Amino acid sequence: MRTSFLSLMAVLLLVLPVASPQATLDIEITSGVSAASPIAVVPFSFDGQGAAPVDVAGVIGADLTRSGRFKAIDPKDMLSKPTQASAINFNDWQVIKVNDLVIGRIKTVGAGYSVEYQVFNPYTRQQIMGFSVATTAARLRYTAHFISDSIYQKLTGQRGVFTTHIAYVEVGAGERYSLIVADADGYGAQAIIPNAPEPLMSPAWSPDGSQLAYVSFEGIQPAIFMQTLATGQRTLLSKQAGVNGAPSFSPDGKSLALTLSTKPGNQNIYVMDLATKKLKRITNSEATDTEASWSPDGKSVYFTSDRGGSPQIYKASVDGGEAQRITFDGNYNANAHVSPDGKSLVLVHREDSHLHIAVMDLASGTLQVLTDGDLDKSPSFAPNGSVIIYQSEYNDRGVLQMVSVDGQVRERLSERQGGVDVHEPVWGPFPAATP
Repeated sequence: MRTSFLSLMAVLLLVLPVASPQATLDIEITSGVSAASPIAVVPFSFDGQGAAPVDVAGVIGADLTRSGRFKAIDPKDMLSKPTQASAINFNDWQVIKVNDLVIGRIKTVGAGYSVEYQVFNPYTRQQIMGFSVATTAARLRYTAHFISDSIYQKLTGQRGVFTTHIAYVEVGAGERYSLIVADADGYGAQAIIPNAPEPLMSPAWSPDGSQLAYVSFEGIQPAIFMQTLATGQRTLLSKQAGVNGAPSFSPDGKSLALTLSTKPGNQNIYVMDLATKKLKRITNSEATDTEASWSPDGKSVYFTSDRGGSPQIYKASVDGGEAQRITFDGNYNANAHVSPDGKSLVLVHREDSHLHIAVMDLASGTLQVLTDGDLDKSPSFAPNGSVIIYQSEYNDRGVLQMVSVDGQVRERLSERQGGVDVHEPVWGPFPAATP
């Protein structure tokens, strides 16, 4: 075979603590792009006993299809199933109008595996890329996501988010609360805090993905904690009298924006230096200022305030000064998050008494409504800015949904088991380093 491979090592950077696994979220694509590019991911060969521990090709195909940019064809519609370049009949793929072809092999190497994959253009008959990834059985699914990321980036020019994670709160029977971390496709869910009797809310990722900040009502009084995922170690950050809420890490991970109250009905934005726990007050309003989100440069925060009579989004410098109103379209805009490139906001927008997810272009002020649910809230950008995860309702229970920033692709992530609500999702960062 006249094919060269580069060698890469896929490293799982987010190490989750040992915890009871939760139910995997089912994903249903409820709306897709009609112009999605057809791609064939041929089932990978395996030289070991029986079937491979993970259907790597199946994971890759599902990842690429969920992006909305591609549509993986069903293996039963494939005219042939080559796993070597020399076995490819390019006419087979031209006949079924496939734009890109992925083939691969999983080989046993000592106690681990080597996953080799190649991507071809069936019309030029040229190889687009080809790599070999060393991995283990425990990390084989992560490796499949890593391959999806590399293919997505090569074909689109945009970094993929398939190796990232999401966090959310699950509410089960008896009003028991769990803080969950899962793969971006809902697989491999682990309870970071399982079955708490008091509410958990407002999870927030640290920039390197190693920690989560969240609000817990244990002991009735709301408090903000920070937890290291690899060890489970918790640190109490704030438990002042009154409100302690809405934590948000600064882009450099050294500070935390949070909401504190100095008296009933009066909430303001503060910034805490995480090394010293020293607080700096950012807003000084008699109204309610909450839900701070940092600009990518760390110089300002966007937040929700009703100082003008209804909830709207404002912007304030962390160095002080007057806050600037950002939203003017409608009488309710809240819970804004800044896109990774700093050019837009995703927020909750009320329209005809219904709450929808909308994106606002900061340069023009244009607001685009993306969803049509009755109670859509808690939006969070994927780290590449192309997709938004949010909380919605389906069959009278809380579910997570995803929507592309252009509103064309929509997916629903819901628990298989009944009686469970999932809400307040937040998308984690890219892995801190690449292989």
